[in-house]
Amino acid sequence: MLPIRRDIRFALPAERITNWHEQGPFITHFFNALSLLFPQGELFFMDSVRHYRQHIDDPELKKQIQGFIGQEAMHSREHVAYNDLLQAAGLPAHTLDRRLKFILDLQKKHFAPSFNLAITIALEHYTAMLAEILLSDPSRFGDSLKGYQQMWYWHALEETEHKAVAFDVWNTVIKPGPKRYLLRTGTMLTTTVFFWLVVLDFHLRLLIADRKAVGFWKGWWRMLKFLYGPKGVFPRMLRPWLHYFKPGFHPWDHDNRARLARIDTLVDEIEQTRRGYDPA
Repeated sequence: MLPIRRDIRFALPAERITNWHEQGPFITHFFNALSLLFPQGELFFMDSVRHYRQHIDDPELKKQIQGFIGQEAMHSREHVAYNDLLQAAGLPAHTLDRRLKFILDLQKKHFAPSFNLAITIALEHYTAMLAEILLSDPSRFGDSLKGYQQMWYWHALEETEHKAVAFDVWNTVIKPGPKRYLLRTGTMLTTTVFFWLVVLDFHLRLLIADRKAVGFWKGWWRMLKFLYGPKGVFPRMLRPWLHYFKPGFHPWDHDNRARLARIDTLVDEIEQTRRGYDPA
């Protein structure tokens, strides 16, 4: 699977940045909180993989690394633009971005490259799990505003396309054995705690800052159902999260590459939306 760098921009109406999801501001800000993680997170991923690029001899994996870095760079750029809309709406996007940058810069400076790569493959598994949830269930977005839907679908498809690249680098450069397994799985446990604490913190700060968010109790109920209900994010994520702890785990054990057949159509729809044309 060769990741392809796609230089795409999106039609994101600024006036809807705090309420673009069909279920209202509470779900909107859950996705907005995730968006705040990506500029610094994608840079961390690129640096972690780039550190080991010189140790890779396989020409095919080298091409995949190049595609991975190209895709992550585009994701970072587009989420910077997305997050700038949050800042312009009076939300503390830049403050939260700087806070995350400070944490990740310390991480890169003081921890071993192997540990940073372990964090990267854990978070790449998270993005792959979240991507599959979005791609497998159109009701996640329903009638949400088209430009925002398209951006998240594009990101989800490309995360699927490159979901194994960092992992293949890991398997290539880290010596096999019990230590590799324990580092991989132990890092997933610590990363899980840190990831969801940051998402919760960012989500709550966006909701507190968005004074126009209405329907407090209904909003909380919708959010809890969206995250914890029978078809919620967390129940859907449990099994693939546990699969990560299998000794022989590989991201393509779950072969969902058929999802990628829709990416060319999506790219055309994104361009049509930017031009103000609705294909429906």
